[in-house]
Amino acid sequence: MPDFLLEIGCEEIPARMIDAASQELRERVGALLTRERLLSGEISSLDTPRRLALMASGIAAAQADVIEQITGPSVNVAYKEGQLTPAAHAFAKKTGVDVSHLEKVSTPKGEYISAKVTKKGRTAAEILAEGLPKEISAIYWPKNMYWRKPSERFVRPVRWLVAMLDGETLPMEFDGIRAGNISRGHRILTDAPVAIPRSGSAYVDSLRAAKVLGRAEREHQIRKALDAATRTIPGARWREDEPLLDTVVNLTEYPSVILGGFEAQFLALPEEVLVTVMRDHQKYFALEDANGKLLPHFLAVLNTDSDPHGFIRQGNERVLRARFNDARFFWETDQKKSLLERFDLLRNVTFQKDLGSYYDKTQRVQRLCSWLSEILKQNEVVVRPGVIHKAACLAKTDLTTELVKEFTELQGIIGGLYARVQQLDPNLPEATRFAIADAIYDHYKPESTDDDIPRSLEGAILSIGDKADTIAGMFALGLVPSGSKDPFALRRQANAIVKVIAEKKVPIRLSELMRDARSGYQKSEAEKKFVDDRKYEDSVKTFFRERLEFYLREVCGYAYDVVKAVLGADADDVVDALARAQAVKQVLHMPEFQAIGAACKRMRNILRQADEKGIAPAERVETQKDSSDEEKNLIRYLEQSGDKVEQHRKKKEYLEALQLLSAAREPVDRFFDKVMVMVEDHQVRANRLALLRTLLHEFSTIADFSEIVTEAKA
Repeated sequence: MPDFLLEIGCEEIPARMIDAASQELRERVGALLTRERLLSGEISSLDTPRRLALMASGIAAAQADVIEQITGPSVNVAYKEGQLTPAAHAFAKKTGVDVSHLEKVSTPKGEYISAKVTKKGRTAAEILAEGLPKEISAIYWPKNMYWRKPSERFVRPVRWLVAMLDGETLPMEFDGIRAGNISRGHRILTDAPVAIPRSGSAYVDSLRAAKVLGRAEREHQIRKALDAATRTIPGARWREDEPLLDTVVNLTEYPSVILGGFEAQFLALPEEVLVTVMRDHQKYFALEDANGKLLPHFLAVLNTDSDPHGFIRQGNERVLRARFNDARFFWETDQKKSLLERFDLLRNVTFQKDLGSYYDKTQRVQRLCSWLSEILKQNEVVVRPGVIHKAACLAKTDLTTELVKEFTELQGIIGGLYARVQQLDPNLPEATRFAIADAIYDHYKPESTDDDIPRSLEGAILSIGDKADTIAGMFALGLVPSGSKDPFALRRQANAIVKVIAEKKVPIRLSELMRDARSGYQKSEAEKKFVDDRKYEDSVKTFFRERLEFYLREVCGYAYDVVKAVLGADADDVVDALARAQAVKQVLHMPEFQAIGAACKRMRNILRQADEKGIAPAERVETQKDSSDEEKNLIRYLEQSGDKVEQHRKKKEYLEALQLLSAAREPVDRFFDKVMVMVEDHQVRANRLALLRTLLHEFSTIADFSEIVTEAKA
């Protein structure tokens, strides 16, 4: 069975786009090979800035022949007086089968004639030559380029194409480039044609000889080079940075590392500024000492094998020195105007074209944070409302600074740093000023589910308030994320709200938070463009339920059915949902709850069927003279345990409440074994329906156990 190779050679692909495109190409080609019954081995890839390549081992040289049974006209139409009709002869001719080989088959619609036709399998070369250009064209890119043929597009101009089955070239074409067996080596070190003798390991070896390495090899080589360069500075270590490492891996084909330095005087600038310049603008790794303090050195990854004369190092040092000088100038210039003096400047900074300025947003966030502070105080949570109010007032003022205009990645961080060094109020104790600075510094956190939450409760409240205001305004305008489209990163901000509430245990319901955030826009110009309140509430409720489900499953690791069960009872209180999920997880292994889950499904179905027939349960459950012993026992269980369960629930002692509920298994099982609910006697039936409704409510206030997946019994 031959091996398959596809390489798309082009101008340099942006680093951030390579991984997703490589994965999509593998999935598309894999689906094509599977669909055409060709794939039997595995698919691997080799991607660099100048190429996307994949290799499939041991694919079929051709499809196997397939015998298909084609159904023709009905027997009544195909035969007349025992003889084949013209319709039957036409069917035989169409299928290429002799009329003597026609068969009768029975179908749900009656008897028909049919023919068995052998469909000849196509060759892999034919299928791939036809299908690959379509799959290549369909790859999603954030930005595309068009040239030569308007119908074909790619992220960058395609310069060469390799498509081979073992040592044979496939007769395919993409964007006017015909496939061959000629690749290209490293652009600088060996920019010459590379003949690929055959697909498989020979391809990898040929590229390696031409100074082009696979992703894993490049990462290994970069790490080794970083370690080696760092060892030349006693006591130093390079600062681990996975996203930066991923970037430089995708910027190189044959990497090496150089060590550079800068003047120690620049270390007077905040570390955050220096690292941002090195990391985000220059793609340099920072060096630090054993205590984590920044050193006046950097590591740059090159897309070549060396810098023998130091010219590249000198050029990098010169560029970095200029960037640091700019940063120092902006820092010093910004200090001439305090954050307090910048507050009114926010009137000229647009938040969103329909939602007003950042000045308007700041006032809304202040009101929302004041309400959140009051909720915390009512729940006896110690918080400093003054710190939150002052931090909310100043949180966005750094958007008017020169340093943030130059380094937008530092918004929030710069505000926190400036608040720490500026005299905001002569009467403000230093500890309070630092608390305000920390809240401002952290209020954009967390920026992902892996990011840390704000350090202080005040920072957490500011973070929640800021993000809730944004989501409320966007949803009120009808700008709801759909599919993969989320231009305002609302999902990320909602994930952050859920994470902060969960990990800081903030006693606030999501619906109340978003209702109050929405009310901050009352009597504003923006409100004239808002959707109606009901539509807003429904969309926000669904949105945050999805975000909480994501947090419980992907971040906390709870099983799908546990999450569904917990959110089926209540998806509005994040802290409470976490507590209930933990309790449900602890009892889920118990056979009592497996049985109760099945019983809850049965109760729900009976109540739903009764409702569909217009049969109403009784107002309350009563022990009647005709009640069976099983019915009486179940009523007695509710009377004895109901109040105790409710007391545990109010105290959020969910494990204890569930352990009490587990005792319901025996009376519930006996009830369903011996008692018919939907009897003719309407009074008895209504009472039993009321019993099921009450029992289902008892279980469902902690979790909807009908959502629990029970193990099938043999």
